[in-house]
Amino acid sequence: MARTRVRISSLLPVLALSAAAALVTGCGGDTGSSGDGEGAAPRDGKPVVVVTTTWEGAFAKAAGAEDITVIVPPSTHHAPDYDPKPSDLAAVAKADFVLYAPFEPYAAKIKEAAGSDAELVEVALDNDADRIRDEVARLGGLFGTEKAAATWQTGFDAEYTKLSEGLKGAWPGGKSPNVVAQVFTGWSAKLAGATTVGTYGPEAVTPAQLAELSKKKPSLVLDNAHMSTGTVLPDSGATQVKIVNYPGEDLDLLAVHRAAAAELKKAMGAVA
Repeated sequence: MARTRVRISSLLPVLALSAAAALVTGCGGDTGSSGDGEGAAPRDGKPVVVVTTTWEGAFAKAAGAEDITVIVPPSTHHAPDYDPKPSDLAAVAKADFVLYAPFEPYAAKIKEAAGSDAELVEVALDNDADRIRDEVARLGGLFGTEKAAATWQTGFDAEYTKLSEGLKGAWPGGKSPNVVAQVFTGWSAKLAGATTVGTYGPEAVTPAQLAELSKKKPSLVLDNAHMSTGTVLPDSGATQVKIVNYPGEDLDLLAVHRAAAAELKKAMGAVA
């Protein structure tokens, strides 16, 4: 079986991207792919894929891509704040596809400044199992790797079911726990079969929101590790759980779910 080659761009400290980006008029809605077309024609039948972060990279790997270059280093705590370097453009110029998320302001500038002929593909980043299923199938269609995408999905579904059943077996008192979730961590509540009684973010919780959420008497607060605003419901008695959305350098979406399941199981075990 071919191994995925993941290359992290060198990101040399050279000239600022602003000179190249000045040629860009903006990120219009026409730059993204709807997924309805045939996609770019991959060289030698294997797509060369450049992704902005490991999250898009994990979707590309799941869909069957093997040649994947990640622009933003995994060590970057908040990827949308990353300032691309001119050295990032070399990889983009050789790509068949460039994957990005709509909340990342630099993706279209990277492609256009590099003069790349790559197809720019917007990815709906969400670790919800249903969204993953849809996006992996769509990307597999674009890449021409439908069979690999389907095989991966079968394995993901089996492992997801196992993790979910394990978490339900760990419910405190045998009852679904009430949770408050940051808007980008709802997928982990679904994984655990938890009852979401409120959400917050991405902005910091206001005093009014604090009072309203505290009234819900959640036992867990599912915080976003990448956008944390500190302790969300102090003095509420709720246990705050750190949920990580971005995969590591292995580009493994399942590893993200395993890590979330481990954190949730530990937190539920501590609930009286």
